[in-house]
Amino acid sequence: MTERQHLKDHFIEQRIFQNRSIVAIFFTLVLFGILIFRLYILQITNHEHFTTLSQNNRVSVQAIPPTRGLIYDRNGIILAENLPSYTLQIIPEQTTDIDGLINDLSLLVDIREIDIKKFKKEVRRKRRFEGIPLRFRLNDEEVAIISVNLHRLPGVEIKAQLSRFYPYGTETAHVVGYVGRINEKELKRLPITNYSGTNHTGKLGIEKSYEALLHGQVGYQKVETNVRGRVQRVLERSNPTPGDDLYLNLDIKLQQVAIEAFEGKRGALVAINPENGHILSMVSMPDYDANLFVNGIDSKSYNALNQSWERPLFNRTVLGSYPPGSTIKPFFALAGLESNTIQLDHQVFCPGFYRLKGKAHKYRDWKKWGHGKTDIEKSIVQSCDVFYYDLAFKLGIDKMHKFMTLFGFGKRSGIDILGERSGLMPSKKWKKRVHNQVWFPGETVIAGIGQGYVLVTPLQLALGTATLANGGHYFQPQLVSAIQRKSDIIPRQVIPQMIRQIPILRQENWDEIYHGMTEVIHGARGTARRLNKPGMRYKIAGKTGTAQVFSVAQDASYKEDELEERLKDHALFMAFAPAKNPKIAIAVVIENGGHGGSVAAPIAGKVIAAHLSQFSDEELKRPAQKLPEKTPGQTAPPADPDNSSSTPVYSLKQAQHEGHNHG
Repeated sequence: MTERQHLKDHFIEQRIFQNRSIVAIFFTLVLFGILIFRLYILQITNHEHFTTLSQNNRVSVQAIPPTRGLIYDRNGIILAENLPSYTLQIIPEQTTDIDGLINDLSLLVDIREIDIKKFKKEVRRKRRFEGIPLRFRLNDEEVAIISVNLHRLPGVEIKAQLSRFYPYGTETAHVVGYVGRINEKELKRLPITNYSGTNHTGKLGIEKSYEALLHGQVGYQKVETNVRGRVQRVLERSNPTPGDDLYLNLDIKLQQVAIEAFEGKRGALVAINPENGHILSMVSMPDYDANLFVNGIDSKSYNALNQSWERPLFNRTVLGSYPPGSTIKPFFALAGLESNTIQLDHQVFCPGFYRLKGKAHKYRDWKKWGHGKTDIEKSIVQSCDVFYYDLAFKLGIDKMHKFMTLFGFGKRSGIDILGERSGLMPSKKWKKRVHNQVWFPGETVIAGIGQGYVLVTPLQLALGTATLANGGHYFQPQLVSAIQRKSDIIPRQVIPQMIRQIPILRQENWDEIYHGMTEVIHGARGTARRLNKPGMRYKIAGKTGTAQVFSVAQDASYKEDELEERLKDHALFMAFAPAKNPKIAIAVVIENGGHGGSVAAPIAGKVIAAHLSQFSDEELKRPAQKLPEKTPGQTAPPADPDNSSSTPVYSLKQAQHEGHNHG
């Protein structure tokens, strides 16, 4: 059988090859065209966009936090500073067992649970090649121990940085305040750009009120980084602007005298220069150490402070509201005289109680058998309650309210720290608005001795005393006296601001009150006569007060010895000295202290003596510089003659605006 041989058809095979080649070339050209088109889009159309992305991948901008401004007292003693300190850091990418590493470190130095929790929280937020703080403020011994063990602690670093420190941490905690780590709420409020790289912000006191000035302006540096974000070199740098330094009117030595005088008692003290409203001393007791809060306080220590019944975290000077008791009587006596409700020869018979006409209720005097015939001077010197029951009823609550608000009672003073309370000077309108009730005559009667609805802060009582002492010049109380930028040769003075001048209808009315208050200390029967020491170079004008914490039934008697401490009366005292040319006005409140004359007055006496010891006899007799009349919209010039026109100045309003402005 013959097999047929099939010959190849070269023509057909060549055509098939050509067709396949054409298709392949076509697809190649299409793909090449797409590639050319894509390159055109990337390199020409979107050139600027991708160039920017590439540059950002290579160059990054890093924030350089500014150095926080310092805080000084009136004599240049530093109250808040930045000290170099050592921080223990861990770089997570350089260790395979973070928990084991922390355990090894805890065998060498003390590491708290709060430190570990904050560290692990930061690990989740930051990149693994960045150093994350585990412990702040290592001492020299701890630095040495870690340093000699670094060879077996992979990823551990010791970094030097500045940390806020308060040399007088307890004495100034309520005034200067403290800084702390920025929390989530603050992060939303603070300007992001200016707080890049900053971990702390002011939390309380001056640190918070003047945060914008103290913080400064952030700086930046452009750095070249590799693909992992590590810095290779610095390309450009813009240095940060340090925060402004603040000088306070506070005298830290006087502050220490006041705190020592408290001897552990609870209460508050505020001392003011009546010539200009400068705060000389501001004490709230008990106190606490502000340094505990800078880098985070552990929960056990915080709970001990926060849950203590003595409330050491509570700033009593501006937040505490107390019945003023008898300390308010000189103001009401002046209100009666200036309104012509009573005259200088006015007298009241005190049998030991007071009754409203047609009423059986007795409003008792502190002296059970009464004071007999009582004039204005005697009512102040011996603190006769009946005199002021009667005077209050004659004045009426609305007239009392109107006069007392001139001295700052019932209103915020505008002091340059945040959180001040307004106290309460009631009126008929106030009670109707708040309680939807009418005002009763009996409420007016007890308001006359500083009880009932009447409440004052220690700051208000001191400010009212200063205003009474200087003849009616009501100054805005002021803690910051000067602000200094790093570029300033001399600090810019913050000028005192006189808010109003209380009109004086008859000077003899004011002189009568001054005389009565002077006799409280220097009279034979004055309630604070124990302050009258032999050989005193000056006279003190003052008034004691005792404020009830709870009401005593009509037929019951007040037995102090049988009461637990927290139910005892508050002890108060207000004064100014020297009585003729005052250089200091002061208010003291001792919670549950009992009697103002025996408890509060001696504390004030020690502070007054310490402050006036710096003045010569001639200076004590020298009257204050005469203040010009204030016109609407005008800020009073500084009372200090050393502040010449060539000295750069700041108004308190400007300083507060810049200090409170967080962007």
